[in-house]
Amino acid sequence: MRTIVALFGFAPEQEAAIREAAPGWNVVFAKPKEIGADVLRSAEIVCGWHPVVASALEGAAESPLRWVQTGSAGVDNLPLAELERLGVTVTTASGVHPVPMAETAFAMLLAFTRNLHLAVRNQTERRWERAETYGELRGRTMGVVGAGQIGSEVARLARAFGMRTLGVRRSGKAAEHIDRMESFEGLDGVLAESDVVVNILPDTPETRRLFDADRFAKMKPGALFVNIGRGASVDTDALLEALRSGRLAGAGLDVVDPEPLPEDHPLWNEDNVILTPHIGGNTDSYKERLAELFIANLRAYLETGRPDRNVVDYRLRY
Repeated sequence: MRTIVALFGFAPEQEAAIREAAPGWNVVFAKPKEIGADVLRSAEIVCGWHPVVASALEGAAESPLRWVQTGSAGVDNLPLAELERLGVTVTTASGVHPVPMAETAFAMLLAFTRNLHLAVRNQTERRWERAETYGELRGRTMGVVGAGQIGSEVARLARAFGMRTLGVRRSGKAAEHIDRMESFEGLDGVLAESDVVVNILPDTPETRRLFDADRFAKMKPGALFVNIGRGASVDTDALLEALRSGRLAGAGLDVVDPEPLPEDHPLWNEDNVILTPHIGGNTDSYKERLAELFIANLRAYLETGRPDRNVVDYRLRY
């Protein structure tokens, strides 16, 4: 019997919908540490990713595994070379995260413009103290670097706040809610124009340390920088220097490099930094959205032998 293994804690109604979409299949719902390697090695489809899956596949000359549906928008934590060798199709959870990711970015931006990050620190010390100035987002320019589905949602909210939106993506193709889109050749120009830069780049060889000292030097003085993409796309030492020099007014970081951030790292002590522990995509609607995406891809797989949404290009690594 053909087997599907789902490693997420789906709700009973979501499990029932997945079973209904794949009649005649053996569908196993389990937590990664509760499932045997023999079950994983027999799976044709895996929904979710965990190191136990990699361990079960390690060294295999061949495998019945044909498709992995991940729970994240990025795939830098998967052994892509091994999966490609085995002929496995990988699909991401792109489209599941735009709402919480965009709201995370704006939570940080509003905290900076209204100085809530300082107010919270003052509150812990029972100190009634006002900042010297307070700002607004209205009328400012936002640069969205990595302007895919999440970037479009960030830009939609930006427009609602009365902001001008610029975007950067590999193709340079126009996208909804972006006033002007550029390819990566236009990145430096976008940085120079932007009061706010939101980085949503994946971790690929091309994006690693893209935001280095030279890039921060090209940014508009006093800009805000938000990273909800991947920590590896930023040179952390260069970011710290840009913050301390005043080149950047503040940085909201849901992702960092290294991650988790060591307890003795100087970023913890910077007043103009907001840190969250890589929770930008977390939401109480996550499993519902993921189940809907998986079922849509599962139906395509059963009809054509291949899922049709968010298929990873091994050459591009996303």
